[in-house]
Amino acid sequence: MKKPAPLQLTVLDSIQVTPNMQRLVLKGDGLVNFPEDCSGSYIKFLFNQAGGPDLSLLGSGQRPSMRTYTIRGFSKANRSIEVDFVRHLSNDLTNGFAARWAINAQVGDTINIAGPGNIKAINTHADWFLMVADMTALPALSAKIRQLPGTAKGYAVIQVTEKSDIQPIEGPQNMQLIWLTQQESLAAKVKSLDWLDGTASIWTACEFDAMRELRSYFQDDKQVDREHIYISSYWKNGVTEDGHKAIKQQDAQQS
Repeated sequence: MKKPAPLQLTVLDSIQVTPNMQRLVLKGDGLVNFPEDCSGSYIKFLFNQAGGPDLSLLGSGQRPSMRTYTIRGFSKANRSIEVDFVRHLSNDLTNGFAARWAINAQVGDTINIAGPGNIKAINTHADWFLMVADMTALPALSAKIRQLPGTAKGYAVIQVTEKSDIQPIEGPQNMQLIWLTQQESLAAKVKSLDWLDGTASIWTACEFDAMRELRSYFQDDKQVDREHIYISSYWKNGVTEDGHKAIKQQDAQQS
């Protein structure tokens, strides 16, 4: 099956939401074909080998470099999406093409994307919910928590760079929001929480090593059924996205 052609989007707005988070609003007529419920899904930004958005600079046989980000918000009527980028990481390995481009993007700039792709939905057949994210997964958590039943209860544990990066999140009233900074351990905080009665539904996305520690806690210590767990790493400290992808594939084969 032939892959769909890349979709070109134009920057409508660029907003520094917090000191370490940049939000772009992107528009394109092709977005009319995106599903209404695509908030929380992912897209891939396409770059040439130098890290720029001009794909005409790719040599013969060269494939674009892809960087994966979450659709935080979508408007079919406006044919626009919102995408958040963590902007505090400064070295080439972690900041990468997409974040550098986003920080410097101007209204009217264009970029090609592929997608959207879906991630596993939260299993809502549960008595309570535990959501865990670091700053790279905050846009996805912000979208997914809105999809919980209005009566949902539990915790959303979110690690940001600094206190000034805390931002409003819409969600059920009985979902307790717990904010941490990067000086605090995400896994240690989750393990310290009171484990509520009944069946738990888990949604977790964070750095690779933290993900593995939490996966062991949920599956081995708390015996949560796999069908009630979504857990993924969005990055690995000191590794490029391509390197992280290979590590994830190896980990999936072993787990």
